[in-house]
Amino acid sequence: MEFFKIRRTIPFMRHALVFNVVSAVTFLLAIFFLATRGLNFSIEFTGGTLLEVSYQQSADVDGVRRALEQSGYKAEVQNFGSSRDVLIRLHADASQSSAQLSEKVHAVLHKGDPSVEVRRVEYVGPQVGEELAEYGALALLVTAVGIVLYLWMRFEWRFGLSAIIANLHDVVIILGFFAYFQWEFSLPVLAAVLAVLGYSVNESVVVFDRVREMIRKMRRASVPEVIDAAITGTISRTIITHGSTQVMVTTMLLFGGPALHYFALALTIGILFGIYSSVLVASPLLMWLGVDRAQFIKPPRKTTGDENDGAVV
Repeated sequence: MEFFKIRRTIPFMRHALVFNVVSAVTFLLAIFFLATRGLNFSIEFTGGTLLEVSYQQSADVDGVRRALEQSGYKAEVQNFGSSRDVLIRLHADASQSSAQLSEKVHAVLHKGDPSVEVRRVEYVGPQVGEELAEYGALALLVTAVGIVLYLWMRFEWRFGLSAIIANLHDVVIILGFFAYFQWEFSLPVLAAVLAVLGYSVNESVVVFDRVREMIRKMRRASVPEVIDAAITGTISRTIITHGSTQVMVTTMLLFGGPALHYFALALTIGILFGIYSSVLVASPLLMWLGVDRAQFIKPPRKTTGDENDGAVV
């Protein structure tokens, strides 16, 4: 299915060096912000207090969040189980215990609705946060290694290396955005980063598959011309796929509320840079690494005189 068909090949590789320089600068800026500002980890990573409160009627989650913010508490608030139950996550505070914190939060909420009742109070220690951070990093590493091995077996090692560099470029840039703006980095955001890693490699596979196809068809074309033709041939598919996905993500971003806001924001950044990296980062890298037609076209078998020894004259 195609919205349109481009008749003339777009010379993307003519500006490959410019694209790579832009990507390198963006990548280095993201690393700089990660090193200087760091990520604003949520309670799952830093430790803190979990409170489950219950109301006699449906709870106003936004009202609870505003009341806590006005009292100086930075909290994550969401429904839990039913519309009357609310789960509140508060960051660790060394100056007071979980019991003291829960009493103050209960007093704040009691002003808005006297029927509020604290059902459960739990403390999440920083040790749990360290384990989550380690497992998250391990998940990223295993995913990256798996992608390289898959593309190596399906195509060739140059394709695997180009794809993983481009995909890690997307991941680092997402983290750079969260570090620069100090957006809260939570488990849903980590899930979005992993989703982007898989989503971006899918786009790279589509482009690489078309490159392999074009190399066999365009016998007289140079490698840059083959890559240009492959990218041009997938533009319509890219617009349909990424556009459909972004419509759904934008819906979550606009109407999903605070619980899904940063999750959808990470996906939005990942989709936009995923398109850029698959087309304008992975493909130029493939060219710089020296992909060649000989790697995909088997040389003709040489015939010897022994094969004709049994022929009848």
